[in-house]
This record gives sequence, C-alpha cells and structure tokens, in this order.
Amino acid sequence: MLSLLWLVPALPFAGFLALALFGRRMGAFAAAVGTGSVGLSALFALAVAAGFISSPPPARIYTQSLWDWINVGGFKPGILLYLDSLSLVMVLVVTVVGFLIHLYSAEFMEADDGYSRFFAYMNLFVGSMLVLVLAGNLLLLYLGWEGVGLCSYLLIGFWYRQPENGAAAIKAFVVTRIGDTALAIGLFFLFLNLGTLDIQKMMNMAALRWQAGSAYPEIAAALILGGALGKSAQLPLQTWLPDAMAGPTPVSALIHAATMVTAGVYLIARTNVIFTMAPAVQFAVAVIGAATLLLSAASALVQHDIKRVLAYSTISQIGYMFLALGVGAWSAAIFHLMTHAFFKALLFLGAGAVISGLDGEHDIFKMGGLRRQMPVAFWCFLTGACSLAALPLVTAGFYSKGLILFSAWQSRRAGFWLWAAGIAGALLTSIYIFRLVFIVFFGKPKTAVVKKPGPRIVIPLVALAFLSIVGGFVNMPAFFGVKDVFSRFLESVFPVPPQAASLPETELLLETVSAIVSLAGVYVAYFFFLAAPEYSEEMARTAPGRALGKFWFSGWGFDWLYEKALVSPYRWFARANRNDAVDLIYSFIAAASRFFHYGLSLSQTGKVRFYAAVLALGAVITITIAVLAR
Repeated sequence: MLSLLWLVPALPFAGFLALALFGRRMGAFAAAVGTGSVGLSALFALAVAAGFISSPPPARIYTQSLWDWINVGGFKPGILLYLDSLSLVMVLVVTVVGFLIHLYSAEFMEADDGYSRFFAYMNLFVGSMLVLVLAGNLLLLYLGWEGVGLCSYLLIGFWYRQPENGAAAIKAFVVTRIGDTALAIGLFFLFLNLGTLDIQKMMNMAALRWQAGSAYPEIAAALILGGALGKSAQLPLQTWLPDAMAGPTPVSALIHAATMVTAGVYLIARTNVIFTMAPAVQFAVAVIGAATLLLSAASALVQHDIKRVLAYSTISQIGYMFLALGVGAWSAAIFHLMTHAFFKALLFLGAGAVISGLDGEHDIFKMGGLRRQMPVAFWCFLTGACSLAALPLVTAGFYSKGLILFSAWQSRRAGFWLWAAGIAGALLTSIYIFRLVFIVFFGKPKTAVVKKPGPRIVIPLVALAFLSIVGGFVNMPAFFGVKDVFSRFLESVFPVPPQAASLPETELLLETVSAIVSLAGVYVAYFFFLAAPEYSEEMARTAPGRALGKFWFSGWGFDWLYEKALVSPYRWFARANRNDAVDLIYSFIAAASRFFHYGLSLSQTGKVRFYAAVLALGAVITITIAVLAR
C-alpha cells in the first residue's frame, strides 16, 4: 500500500490539468472531476495510512524517490516523498477535509460562471499542500509553499470583477511574500552552512555541527519563523487573513482548515530540531502565539461579518498552536491542528449555508431566529461552536486545547503567564463564538430564508460535526485512564519536551479550570447577547466602549499603522519616482552622446581649406608639445 503514496498528490494535480485544459467543455461534470480526484486521493491516503499503521516501515519512515529534479555541482535535490507519522496526519487532514469541502462546493458554487475554474484552482491548492507536507527536502517543500500562496491569490480574488476582491488577493500575496522571502533566505543559509536541503540529513547535521544556543541555529530558526508567521497569519503578519474572506466560502474553509494557515505550524514542527537548539527563538514562538491569540480573540468579539468573526477565530486558534510549539509541546500543536481542521471547516461551511440561505447576507445583525428555519445548519454550527469553545468532555476542542494549556503550565519558562494567556483566550473564545450563535440562530428572524441546503451541503456538515466530537477521543488526559494514542503515534517524530514534574491531580485541576472558564464564557455570551442585550448595547454606546470597539474592530490598528508607515510612503516615492531615477543615468549618457555628436558634426563643413588649416594647426600644436616636453 505504501508504494501508492505518489498517487495521493498526483490525483489532485491530474484533476487540475483536466479542468484547466477541458474545463469549459465539461459543464456540470467539472465538479465530478474536481471532487472525484480529491476523493480518490483521500481513499489512497486512507489506504496508505492503513498500511503504515498495520505494517510500519523501518523506523516508521517511508521514502519514495520519483526522479531527480536538479543535478548541478553536487547539488542533487530530488522529487522525494517522505512519509512519517507527522506527514501522515497532515495528509489525512488535507485530503479528507479537502474532499468534504469539494463536495460542499459542488452545490454551493453550481450557479457560478467560473464553476470549472473554481475546481481547477481548488485541486491545485490541495495538490500543492500535499507536496508541501510530503516533501523530503526543503526545496520541494518550498515549491508546495509557493504553490499554496499562488492558489490563495487566485481563490481569494476568484470574483475578480469586484475591485475589493482583487485588492484582498493582492494584500494576501504581498503580506505572505514577506514571510516567503525570509524562508527563502533561510534555505540559502541552511544550505551554505549544512550543505544539504534534505530535511532529515539537515536536522542530523545541525545537531552534530551546531551548538545549542549559538548564533547559527538562532538565525536559521528566526528565518524559518519569519516564513511561518506569514503563512499562518501570526503577529505582525496577520492582517491579510480577515480580508481573505472576499473569496467564496469554501475557499475560506480550505484556507483556514486544511491548507495555507496550517503550513507555518507544520513547518516549525517539521524543523523542530533547529528550534530546540534555538531556545530564544522558540520562546519567541510561544510569546507570539500567546499575544496573537489574545489580540485576535478580542477583535472577533466586535465583528459584524459572520466570516470575519471566524477569520479572527482562526488567527487566534493558530496562536494556540504556536504557543504549543513554543513550549515544545509538538504533539499538542498537531493535535489541535487536526481538531481545528474539523471544527473550523464545519463553522465556515455552516456559515456558508447560512449566507446562501439568506441570499448572500453576511451581517450577523441582519440575521436571527435561524435555528427553526435552518435546523441542520444550526445543529452543525452549534457543534462546531462547542468544539471551538472547548466545552468539556464531549468536544474535540476540549481535549486538544486542554493539552496545550497543560503543556504551557508545565513549561519551565514563563509557564504560568503563558497558561494565563491561554485561559484568557479560552474565555474570549467562548464569548465571541456564542455571541455569534445567539445573534444568528436565536431571537427574532430579520431576513427571510430563500434557500435550504441540499444533500451535497448537508453530508459534509454532518460528517465534520461527527469528527468535531469524536476527533478528540484519540488523545484523552491521563486521569481518564485512557492511553494518549495520538501523542504516542507521533513519538517517533518529536522529542519529549523537558517539562516540570506534574501529578495527574494537577492536570485534572487545570482541565477543570479550563472547563469552568469555557462554560462561563457561554453564560456571559448568553446574558449579554440573548437574555439582556441592552447591557451590551449600552456598553457599546459609551465613549470608552465606542473607542475600544472601533479599535478592536480595525484589528488593533495594524492596517492603519502599515498604511501610514509603509504603504503611503511607498506610494509617495513611486509617484515621485514615476520617471525612474535610475533612468536619469542613461538619459544623461544619451544626452552627452547627442551633445558631442552635435559638436563634432560642426567640424564637418565640406571645405578643403578649412580641413587643411585645422590639420596645420594640429601639426603646430603637436610639434610645440614635443619641443616643450624635451
């Protein structure tokens, strides 16, 4: 079964080629090609997973070399697929969730003029992400990395006839390009110092050649972190993700759940050896994650657009993953990545069903009472909300977020403060997501429902709702007496983090605190947005409430800051330099040539006596110089 690994990324690419070449002639069949290719990829991924688990390869690593890519001066990177426990989890998440999103899209996008083009881009997106997570060397990983960046631009600006969509796509492309540049420099740095881009050889050589805490691993880790911050929308490169909601809702689900924003988390986890050797940078990862999860959760509290609430939620949840990576809880980060893929895809697809049912309405304050009019969307969305809020015992988010918070508490460096940030974020998360639930699905109806979801929308919603509940049972706390299957599965990839000794009673206490905080957030949301909304409205009307709400609504002013500090000065310089200062050098050379040409042309009179006189004068000057020089 493992030999079929190459088919997993090949099938989405084959679907892309078929749709790109013949999509216009396919009509409605384009959805079958796009969805079918990703569905087959998911089936082969499950078959590979079954083979990997039932008959593990030596050292739980399987490599498949397809062909040599480049062979120049001893530099010989290949098209090499690398499968271990980490990449297997990522492949399953990308293909299974990607397939469900494709199936949903077949109905959601069927009235769109760019039906086949949409599925071509989506297939390319999935294929690029699979290359990224299966790459055996950093050059191939970077190819997939840039592929998902390209696809994000194409899909965010899919409805390109609307200028704001094109602007959002350009913003996503440019902001993430900052991180991509840092990562590219990091690749050069690693190759120059270690002589290889093969990921496993590079990790081994780094451990042998570099000393922990020295400049080399710190620089390498910082450059890799720069790339991760861009793709995963973490401070200070988070501004592109809320605007990325300009794309169709299935695109938002794919970017936020199965591709793109998880790439940065995977990259840091894959290069964990380098980060372990760079403690300062690794601690910075934790601090950035803690700060990001708080700032973005606060912004989610005041958004009006249903998709922007979920966008800020994604930034916040990726912040939890960065927090886990920063404290060395590698398995906890990937566990939350997996559960987040389930419930965030569910929330976005549920939001899409609501938006479609209300004829394109995005404003949550123009919704209401939808739990009776759209019961399937309500119950599925509620399931996703409960998992995001980490409601205790019955949701996947409870187990993955609880593991992160417990790992943060155990951290030897600022453990209490990192845990406190996570707990505060958990409270805010419960408040903002149930604010959304109570406003959209409860109260009085404000907009008529014009469309009910069909089976191709309902099936993915129900499947993701199921995964959002049972997905957490693979890694339950030790005090339940159940083995942490998921963490044990990843033991062959990640080192065990150095943590303070902790009793099971401590973990139980921390999980209890987390559960109480999550339930308290639900009650706060219920009180202020359903039982007595006049209190929240009154708070919002006060001067401090208006100022704080406006500040959080704008994403803490980062867009304004970048506009004033970077964008406006650049535009001014571009206008001032519209004639290009560099061209002045060449314009001067051209003008000088014309001047001398004109001067020399004056000497060409056509009169022989003039030429003879000039010749005689030249001879006299030459003889005079010769005599005087003696």
